[in-house]
Amino acid sequence: MKPEIAACGLFCEACRAFVKGKCPGCRANEKASWCKVRACCIEHGWRSCAECTLMPLSECRKFNSFIGKVFGVIFRSDRRGCIERIRTIGAEAFAAEMRRAGCYNRPVKNL
Repeated sequence: MKPEIAACGLFCEACRAFVKGKCPGCRANEKASWCKVRACCIEHGWRSCAECTLMPLSECRKFNSFIGKVFGVIFRSDRRGCIERIRTIGAEAFAAEMRRAGCYNRPVKNL
């Protein structure tokens, strides 16, 4: 997994905790063992849910869990949009877009 993209599609590199060195990013964060999305991606060897072929994202209980929905509201994040953008343009291009925009929680287009 690229360290700057979380398993759920968020862009760690623009996150304040990551920038301040308080979070190592999704894969390296041993404290994130509670995250079922992260565990699933590690188990299957995927960089993010964008690589999942088991089921449509809309049907995945791990991705669409209650905690994921709460996280989305609190941080105003669009994880589904990020995953869809990664699927459309690829992880490297997605990271470049997010880097240019300085955004971590919502997909941006054509910056």
